[in-house]
Amino acid sequence: MSFDSAFKKTVKLEGGFGKDPNDKGNWTGGQIGAGILKGTKYGISAARFPKEDIEHLTVERAEYLYRVYFWDVLHLDEVENEKIQEEMFDTGVNGGEGTAIMCAQRAINFLEVGTPVTEDGAIGPQTLSYINKWCRKDPEALFKALNGEQYAYYKFLNSPAFEGYRYGWIRRIQDYRG
Repeated sequence: MSFDSAFKKTVKLEGGFGKDPNDKGNWTGGQIGAGILKGTKYGISAARFPKEDIEHLTVERAEYLYRVYFWDVLHLDEVENEKIQEEMFDTGVNGGEGTAIMCAQRAINFLEVGTPVTEDGAIGPQTLSYINKWCRKDPEALFKALNGEQYAYYKFLNSPAFEGYRYGWIRRIQDYRG
């Protein structure tokens, strides 16, 4: 299972430097017009990393930040399927770690009878256990359920940035596997 593979795919999707003033992630204050407009590069945003020099961020620094603040926080070394690792990682980078975890918890609760995991956005042993159960039982079902939850997350975003990025985000769900 490979952080390197997930990183390469996601950083390619995220692309280079952008400084859209209508994207709250590009502002150090996390809101449009709040703080300094520093932008986003390789998916590393000024809102999440206000002290980073976003415009001059190296891919090596982005890789370090991805590993520490996304991959490790999501405990993806403990997930038993590379496709599921990559999906959760990409969702975490694009929507936040809590969103990736909530998507996983909702996917599990969709696939399971009853509600075996609490949808709290926190990854613990129970959530990991069920993720790995589905990684072994039917990883494609889990992958599709994760994509459905990611779509629902995007669909209900209410921000000016969503209007500008909607098509790319929805395509991201469909196209990046290959």
